[in-house]
Amino acid sequence: MTEKQTWSQRFESALHPAIAHFNASISFDIELIEYDITGSQAHAKMLAHTGIISHEEGEALFTGLEKVRQEYRHGEFQPGIDAEDVHFAVEKRLTEIVGDVGKKLHTARSRNDQVGTDTRLYLRDQIQQIREQLRDFQTVLLDIAEKNIETLIPGYTHLQRAQPVSLAHHLLAYFQMAQRDWERLEDVYSRVNISPLGCGALAGTTFPIDRHYTAKLLDFDNIYANSLDGVSDRDFAIEFLCAASIIMVHLSRLSEEVILWASEEFRFVTLKDSCATGSSIMPQKKNPDVPELVRGKTGRVFGHLQAMLVIMKGLPLAYNKDLQEDKEGIFDTVNTVKACLEAMTILFQEGLEFRHQRLATAVTEDFSNATDVADYLAARGVPFREAYNIVGKIVKTSIAAGKLLKDLQLEEWQQIHPAFAADIYEAISPRQVVAARNSYGGTGFNQVKQAIVKARTQLMTDD
Repeated sequence: MTEKQTWSQRFESALHPAIAHFNASISFDIELIEYDITGSQAHAKMLAHTGIISHEEGEALFTGLEKVRQEYRHGEFQPGIDAEDVHFAVEKRLTEIVGDVGKKLHTARSRNDQVGTDTRLYLRDQIQQIREQLRDFQTVLLDIAEKNIETLIPGYTHLQRAQPVSLAHHLLAYFQMAQRDWERLEDVYSRVNISPLGCGALAGTTFPIDRHYTAKLLDFDNIYANSLDGVSDRDFAIEFLCAASIIMVHLSRLSEEVILWASEEFRFVTLKDSCATGSSIMPQKKNPDVPELVRGKTGRVFGHLQAMLVIMKGLPLAYNKDLQEDKEGIFDTVNTVKACLEAMTILFQEGLEFRHQRLATAVTEDFSNATDVADYLAARGVPFREAYNIVGKIVKTSIAAGKLLKDLQLEEWQQIHPAFAADIYEAISPRQVVAARNSYGGTGFNQVKQAIVKARTQLMTDD
């Protein structure tokens, strides 16, 4: 049998060892130890501030907690399974350091509001770190975009050649996705940064605590207005997991494109040795492991979001032990998102090269300029739907003849419709096809230049 826990004086015997192991969370919630100490220091200060304990006792608790922090940082305090969870572990070690006054730390507090506070303090820091990583990722995308405004790449719909676009425009699409991710996390942060400390187990406390005081000490923007909600709310965690899942969607989409671009069929990029691996039996292979892993890891983040939703959907108020299951998913999501953002940033910064000659050739190999032929006729008075049908017939006959639109002679154009003139060749050249799309947000070079300036300004002013 295991050693009796703090709460176990109510019970005749200690937990069965297997149940103690099953019940314990110390193996993973140790991640929260410094946040637990910080929250406890604020709680100790509040107890002294309100006269619930003396100032000398409050100072002893604060100093003792700081010693626990330093012991942990130096590897001198490493609680095991007998501690059950990080909260009991810290309190027990504190009491060993400062004596019986350590037993006063838990006055006017429950593990329910304590763990809620710790989790929010942790997630608040992690959100800021992820936002910084998003900025690094955006910066790399923008740097590449600035160098490739007039580099053309085939644009696709339905994974079929559609229209050529500026490579910078393509990369800026992912910049904008990351910008929404950055903004979305800021919004989530506002709901993470609400203090449940002082809600007690579920109903508040009889002690004259000052919840606003601890919230201010811990830099929370607000406090929960309802104690039942304060200890049982995990909306903030669900929102974070949702935001993290959307980040992974964006990284996975870009990963899929890199995987395609690196294939022999596309040959749009070359993977550098620093970000690729080989085959154990095929010496010619260079595998895109980074984007493949990012694409694969997306599923585990989605899974954590689904798990959290399932945990919450049937819980009556207030706290239930089910909520212990929130932490591993949050921790793993944080670690996964951060690792994937770092890997993709490195990949684009130094792990791949765009093959400019191949890209220049690729945009001349198809009928992606067909819309521009229809636009050419429409600009000369031919109703667009009629122009569309005319061009459809041109494409059909050209395919049958083994020709591209650029290969048609002027006489052939004019036999199709008298509105065609010698300037049709310039109108359907890939560079002009891209340059002509000068509507706001389009791929035209002038629009892309303006978008880059705006994006650069955004990076400098939004932080």
